[in-house]
Amino acid sequence: MQPIDDVVLNFSPNAVVVMNIILGIVMFGVALDMKATDFDNIRKFPRSVGIGLLSQFLFLPAFTFLLILILDPIPSMAMGMLLVAACPGGNISNFLTHFAKGNTALSVCMSAISTLCAIFMTPLNFTFWGSYHPEVSKILKQISISPLDMATTILCILGLPLVAGLFIAEKRPHLASRLKDPMKKFSLVVFIGFVFLALVANWNSFIHYIGWVFVIVLLHNSTALATGYLGATFLNLPNKDRKAITIEVGIQNSALGLTIIFTFFQKLGGMAIVACWWGIWHIIAGLSIAYYWSRKEDA
Repeated sequence: MQPIDDVVLNFSPNAVVVMNIILGIVMFGVALDMKATDFDNIRKFPRSVGIGLLSQFLFLPAFTFLLILILDPIPSMAMGMLLVAACPGGNISNFLTHFAKGNTALSVCMSAISTLCAIFMTPLNFTFWGSYHPEVSKILKQISISPLDMATTILCILGLPLVAGLFIAEKRPHLASRLKDPMKKFSLVVFIGFVFLALVANWNSFIHYIGWVFVIVLLHNSTALATGYLGATFLNLPNKDRKAITIEVGIQNSALGLTIIFTFFQKLGGMAIVACWWGIWHIIAGLSIAYYWSRKEDA
């Protein structure tokens, strides 16, 4: 089968299996820092959680589709944008919210719920919006990716490790306490490794497209941050909740996006380049916003 896009992804199938396993371990480590009571916070902040999840899984994918129509990137990059927008919040969103003096409890609650929702919402959003883009729709039909297959993969690398981590945190809190710090360091190293390997494997394509990708990701990430902030502002939520929702919607789990790309879309390097650069840029943007908010008098 000939490449169906002009940016061909180079990555070993064996590396894909390893990445799936490692991301599952990372999610297990993330869950060790959670408690079942984190989900109860939905009763404390019902409006905030509601608008946050709507911004995450409804408004952001819709605005991403509109941005794609305006920018008209090559099909694989459009697919990368749609996939990133369909992913749940990133693992560092809770730290950034705390740094920004936002509502950390709300951030943790949204992360937990969006991660579970992603099992169904990520493949649903990606295939739904992709089907409305003529070129993306052609590629999806040619590759014949089943949303059920994608949901099963996400369940294995997100859902099951999350449940296992929550179980250990509840039943073996001392063990979870000992494992939390090493797992956080491991998660950071793994994320950097994901981005580094994807860049190295597609270095020539990355250099060729970096100017265009920079613009795409800058505008896309700005759209994500604005979606969270404006949604929270529209409901006149407290300032701390606005910060949490803005960061939660603006920081996407690009490591999950890369893993899905390497598993199902190995001939579409444009997707990997977008997800890769997003993984770098959203940390820069998130830290910048968090630092700004942390210095404000009304923080």
